[in-house]
Order: sequence, then structure tokens, then C-alpha cells
Amino acid sequence: MSMFCYQCQEAAKGFGCTIKGVCGKDASTSNLQDLLLFVNKGISILHTELRAKGYKNSAVDKYVIDSLFCTITNANFDDNAISNRIIEGLEIKKKLTAECSKHGVAVPQSKEVTWTGNREDFASESTKVGTMSISDNEDIRSLKSLIIFGLKGMAAYAEHAGNLGFVDDSISEFIQGALAKTTRTDIGADELVALTLETGKYGVTTMALLDKANTTRYGNPEITKVNIGTRNNPAILISGHDLKDMEELLAQTEGTGVDVYTHSEMLPANYYPAFKKYSHFVGNYGSSWWKQRDEFETFNGPVLFTTNCIVPPMHNATYKDRIYTTGSAGLEGATHIGPREDGKPKDFSAIIEHAKRCKAPIQIEEGEIIGGFAHEQVFALADKVVDAVKSGAIRKFFVMAGCDGRMKDRSYYTEFAEQLPKDTVILTAGCAKYRYNKLPLGDIGGIPRVLDAGQCNDSYSLALIALKLKEVFQLNDINELPIAYNIAWYEQKAVIVLLALLSLGVKNIHLGPTLPAFLSPNVVKVLVENFGIAGINTVDEDIKLFMGA
Repeated sequence: MSMFCYQCQEAAKGFGCTIKGVCGKDASTSNLQDLLLFVNKGISILHTELRAKGYKNSAVDKYVIDSLFCTITNANFDDNAISNRIIEGLEIKKKLTAECSKHGVAVPQSKEVTWTGNREDFASESTKVGTMSISDNEDIRSLKSLIIFGLKGMAAYAEHAGNLGFVDDSISEFIQGALAKTTRTDIGADELVALTLETGKYGVTTMALLDKANTTRYGNPEITKVNIGTRNNPAILISGHDLKDMEELLAQTEGTGVDVYTHSEMLPANYYPAFKKYSHFVGNYGSSWWKQRDEFETFNGPVLFTTNCIVPPMHNATYKDRIYTTGSAGLEGATHIGPREDGKPKDFSAIIEHAKRCKAPIQIEEGEIIGGFAHEQVFALADKVVDAVKSGAIRKFFVMAGCDGRMKDRSYYTEFAEQLPKDTVILTAGCAKYRYNKLPLGDIGGIPRVLDAGQCNDSYSLALIALKLKEVFQLNDINELPIAYNIAWYEQKAVIVLLALLSLGVKNIHLGPTLPAFLSPNVVKVLVENFGIAGINTVDEDIKLFMGA
């Protein structure tokens, strides 16, 4: 094997990618990301020990969060950028080692990582050190992977909150402490299971922090009809999840004659009051991330990736020179927009000038889609919702949050939504909604049958809604609610959402289209026996099961 990666749903043959990632990353990129993770483990060990002695460094916390985010699926394909992060990490490790001497902390013995300056040697070195501390016991290995991938997803959400000035030191302390524990060779399955649930608990804390950051800065999402057509102005398409980037791009494009459209997971930006004041914020263009190779061709203007969801373009793609990245996102050949400096906004002038030279987007659809059903908006409709449940107008809610993907069997989720009884309502968040959010599913007494809470991190809203309904109906257990969970997953942010739901006591979650390749049979057994985790079957079979038919 020239590489090994099984962190996403597209793991080759349900086992793992060993030659090239299905996501598009090659062996060099994969191995560099492994090495970056390994360096972060070393930093986490040292910083965790130093925290116990009263020393902590916020710059180290930011580095670990940003670096973990850089390694999630579809986030960064730029070997040079990843290499630079590794070099930075090795320098941080040296400084922490010096601090250990000052504070009387014994430095654990570990393999030294050096680099001759040759990228191929660097990637080769990563295959040697990246496997250190990985157990031969498949169950231990599986649980450690589950925790690490959950931490990656948590780091993504923490990064977004941090960009808005919302930082919780306990989150960084937990992430680094948990990373350090995954390097232990003496840790057992019981301790790892407990750490897995604790990871979910901190996932809830992190999503709550991000929710507070977003709503404090931009207001609570409102029910919004989002335009999916186009205008005749040149435009920029913004993808990913980072609302701070969205804010600064809108401010800098105002009055330039350049319009702004959202793509994929940035769609929920349309729901925030603070962004509605911009007349050049047109709406959403296209659909899910995996369709970008077609949709970017017809958009004509430049595309800004603020986070993951990148699909490396084909060699003959006409939009290759129109791709811009920023933050933890990266793609070789793309123009990268640097970080904020001295408290000033990022400089988006290059992409704005590029847009002015481009033709207006080609319209690929028309009409509107509705969204904005985050927790505060649903709470405002609580009486109406409760009355509909009590009267029998709404028989059941289906949480269909999570990720979309390009596998053909994901058509299951479209068919599932189409065939659900008319007295059911879908609660969604994340890009999974693109499988059904444009279907004419109608409403129940004015309540749309698809309630979109927002991005994948807004799954937190769905948890709050469930807890509110539990309170309203005076139930002892959240699982007594008429709510079923049929969740699609793709990458590591979906992993932390799953662990967060488990930590809240939610059971009987169905996960698809396939169970994670990194789960061993025994770990799956634990999840089934203790939490009722299950996969999916046919649409007919699953609807009968969920509806109790």
C-alpha cells in the first residue's frame, strides 16, 4: 500500500483507499496528512502535560484546531501547504519541549521526525511514523479511529467559532488530551468507549459554541425563500461553511457590480438577517458539493472555497484557474487568500477583480427553496407544531441530517423522502438535504414537510428541538418522542454529530448508505447493543420499520 485512509464513507471497497483516495487525494497528500496528525499528537502530549503544570499557550491551541481541520476529507489537497504546517508544528514541538524543561515535565521518548527538504522523502517518512501507537488489536484501533475522526470534526466547528472570536479553552484542552490518550498502548476498550462518549459530549459543547457565535454575530436564522435563479451580473460563488468569510466577502463586493451566490453547505447563509441587507447577495447556485465539476463550468465566475467540500477538477476543466481557497482549504494550482492580519479582514480584492472579467452565470434552474428552521425559529412555531402532533396531523418527524455524496445508492434518500407518508415531517441539516429539498413535498397546515435547520453543525438545532419537544410533552426519555433518525454520513463532521447525538442519549439511529469502514465488527456490536445503531435496507422495508407498520 502506498497510502491508507478509511476516514470517509467512500473508503474503497468498504475497506480503505490504498493507492489513491476516492476523494481525489494522492498518496503523497494522504501521507503528509498522516504525518501532520502525528505531529499534532506529539504537540498534544506535551501541551497536555504542561497544562497540568499551569502552562498553556493559545497559539498552540489554534494550531492544533486548524491543523486537524486541514486533514478532514476534501479540505486540503495542497502538499506544500500541508508541509508548511508540519514544519510549523515541529517548531512548536521544540518550543514546548523547552517549556517542559522549565516546568519540570518529563518529555516522553518518541521518534524524531526530520525532513531533508525532499517532498517524496517527507511522505515516505510519514508512513513510518504515522502508524506508531496504532494497535494491532482491531477493536482498539477502531475505537481510536472513531475518536480521532470525531476530534477532526470537532476541530472544524471550533475553528469556525474561533474565527468569530468565540473560544472555549476546555474544548482545546479536551481535544489535545484525547489525542494524547490515543497514543497510549496500555489503554483498554472500556476506557476508549468512555472517551468516545466524552468526545460526543464535547461535540455538543463545540456546536453550542458555534451556534452562539453565529447567532450573536448574524442573528437567528429566519424562515427564508432562497432564489435559485441568476441575474446578469458577473459573480462569485462561495462554498464551504465559514460565515466570517461570507461576511467579509459581501462587504468587499458591495458596490462593485459583482454579485455573490452560495453553493452547497453555504446555502444557510441566506437565512441569517445580517446578510439580507446586501442587495447583491442573490441566492444559491447549484446543489451538493459533488456536482461542482458541472456547476462550476456553467457558473462562469470565480469560486471561493472557505473550507472542505473540494473536488479536484479534471485536467480539462475550464474553471481550474477560477478556483480560490482560504483558511484550512487548499488545492494545488488554486490561488490561496491569506489569513487576517492585525485584526483586519481578509483581502478578497484579487477574486473580486477576477470576477469582473468573467461572464454572468448561466442559469441552470429557477424558483425558490425554503429554509431557516433553526431552533429559535422552530420554537416560535412550537404551539403550531405541538397542536399538529396532538391532533394527529403530524404523525412522525424524521431527522435526515448529515452529508450528501456521489455514490448511486444515495438515491435511497430521495426515494425515502418521496415515499414517506404525507403526515410526516423531515428535519434536516447539512448537505444531505440536496437529495430532497427541491421536491414538491408540500406542507402540513402551513408547516413545510422539509424543515432545513442549516449546515451540518446546525444538527445541534435538531437536538435542541428534540429536547424542547421532550419538555413540552413532559416525557422522561428523548427516545419516547415520535422522532426517527435516518442519517446519511460522508466525513468526519458527521462523525462528531453522531457522537454528539449518542452523548445526548439518542438511540436507534440508522446510518447510511454504509456503516463506517473504520468500525470493527465488535465495535459495531457494542454500538448496536448499547445504542441501537443500524444500517439501512430498502426504502419500503425501512419506512415500514420506522412507521411501525
